[in-house]
Amino acid sequence: MDEVVLAERPTALLIIIALVAIAVLLVLIVKVRLHAFFSLIVVSVLTGLAAGISMGDVVSVVIAGFSNTVGTVALLVGFGAVLGRLVEMTGGAQTLSDRMLQRFGEKRAPLALAVASLFYAFPIFLDAGFIVMLPIIYAVARRLGGSFMLYVLPSIGAFLMMHALTPPHPGPTAAATVMGADIGMVVIVALLVGLPTWYLAGYRLGLLIAKRYPDMPVPTLLGEPKDYPENERPGFWTIMFVLLLPLGLIFFNTVFSTLEADGAVTEDNVFYQLSRLIGTTSMALLITVLLAMVLFYVVPRRRRGAEPIGGLLEDLVDDALAPVCSIILITGAGGAFGRILTETGIGKTLADGLDAFGLPVILAGFMIAIVFRVAQGSATVAATTAGSIMAPAVTSMNLGAVALAAVVVAICAGSITFSHVNDSGFWLIGRFCGFDTVTTLKTWTVIATAIGFMSFGLAALVYVVAN
Repeated sequence: MDEVVLAERPTALLIIIALVAIAVLLVLIVKVRLHAFFSLIVVSVLTGLAAGISMGDVVSVVIAGFSNTVGTVALLVGFGAVLGRLVEMTGGAQTLSDRMLQRFGEKRAPLALAVASLFYAFPIFLDAGFIVMLPIIYAVARRLGGSFMLYVLPSIGAFLMMHALTPPHPGPTAAATVMGADIGMVVIVALLVGLPTWYLAGYRLGLLIAKRYPDMPVPTLLGEPKDYPENERPGFWTIMFVLLLPLGLIFFNTVFSTLEADGAVTEDNVFYQLSRLIGTTSMALLITVLLAMVLFYVVPRRRRGAEPIGGLLEDLVDDALAPVCSIILITGAGGAFGRILTETGIGKTLADGLDAFGLPVILAGFMIAIVFRVAQGSATVAATTAGSIMAPAVTSMNLGAVALAAVVVAICAGSITFSHVNDSGFWLIGRFCGFDTVTTLKTWTVIATAIGFMSFGLAALVYVVAN
């Protein structure tokens, strides 16, 4: 876009404008109940005008920020949603859980379900993935007996960690995009931080909390879980291959990008060029989704001589994409807000202010995400908004890829903490698990907050080492 016409504003006024913009954004989302998409766009325009962008340029800046973000996020979220739907509708989750249970044994059923949830949660949003896994958790709990808490809380921890920290989930994807981080590196750092966090703050803490509820019955809300015939389900190793394929392709790209940056390979190296084609996150997910369509849906139905697949597959994709439209719009609007802060110089002013107070950028991002999480409930909005606010600051610092990825993970960690009654996930988990409000606060909220703080601590350690 052309150079933006910008009137000069005193530093103190820019800081005031930034604070007022954030306050107005919270009021619109929390008090007025205006949708986050509209709130972010309105505040972006008003902030740009107040900070000195001319009336002729402010809309162009908003559109540029929105389109740059959506161009990446829409592909990642869309492909991830379709992949999750394919696993859900073909019985893949049941195959994965059954094999995990056989592998770990009945005494380790909570661990088996939690591990299955980890794999299943990689491409699937928390609410959809948890609801699909829940009938399987019900069935295991009924078969083995004991408190329902013993089986469900470790899986809740797995879904929380994956949803909060790892792309292609919308919060970390949007935060990484608006901050200019390499999403492949974010995946690596998120798993490095997230796996030990899940084990201690998700699985182990879940077992500890479950001891307080020894007689919690299995809810009957969903009835008996649907049982897919074994000959109609994808094979275990087929599912594992498909779910791990995008990670492998992204890692392939990250390795050769690092080698090229270090001068170990040249730009015309065939493997480097190939990694740029198939190893970008969007292409890795596209390849994975297309392969899943064939392995999970087309081939099994042809073997059974089922009805034509074209229309049914199209309906499946439509059902997967419809719920994510709002998420894509919200993340795009967050990108627009970040672009406004960049063009006006507010981000640089905030960065200078953080330096003056001696507040590390990784801690500032974590705290801002917590504020937005507590205020409006959505982890996606919290991560997107905090990432947008911190993007100009981290850009001015010229952080390395690993350090920048650690900041993204820290922001995402803040976005999952302190879930309460304004969080839709709070009610979804509570109702499907048969928890009352107080029980949900003592289980879901405690685990989410523990995951947030532990993952922040580990991300801060990675940041210090990388710097």
